[in-house]
Amino acid sequence: MKRVKCPKCDNYLVFDETRYTDGQQLVFQCPTCSKQFAIRIGKSQLRATRKEETFDENENAERCGSIVVVENVFHYKQVIPLQMGDNVIGRFVRGTDINTPIETTDPSVDTKHCIIRVQRGKDKKLQYILRDAPSNTGTFYMNSILRDQDRVRLEEGSIVTIGATTLILRVANESGESDA
Repeated sequence: MKRVKCPKCDNYLVFDETRYTDGQQLVFQCPTCSKQFAIRIGKSQLRATRKEETFDENENAERCGSIVVVENVFHYKQVIPLQMGDNVIGRFVRGTDINTPIETTDPSVDTKHCIIRVQRGKDKKLQYILRDAPSNTGTFYMNSILRDQDRVRLEEGSIVTIGATTLILRVANESGESDA
């Protein structure tokens, strides 16, 4: 299954690419905004989208770590790097003011859903602290819902669920680090 993004509203449409041959042109009509657009099946001359790349879950191990995003509906995977300070996580919508957007069609993920704060503790090691943004559907840490005032310290492999989407924390490799 492949996903294509509507150029007008950024809605994703899913189709079975195995039913078509290379070079064939397909025309879609977005069910959200009714925009018609065409794509050509085959190898793109542009760089592959992040959804179709092979991901290294440890690619940001030398920086601040990352979250591995698994969209449970279609099993799409993204690796999103974290940065020092507040990483505001939510569904990507054009014009949204967040610094860690997730490309998803999951309507139960808010545009500003949760926040992971990356900071150095007294021992100079990175700490990852999760809180709800607050969101409409809640943020779950290891199957427990967070209240608005809750703060949870995350460790390597911590599982956070927002809507029908799962986030898995990959902490930074701090051996031989250089403090930036």
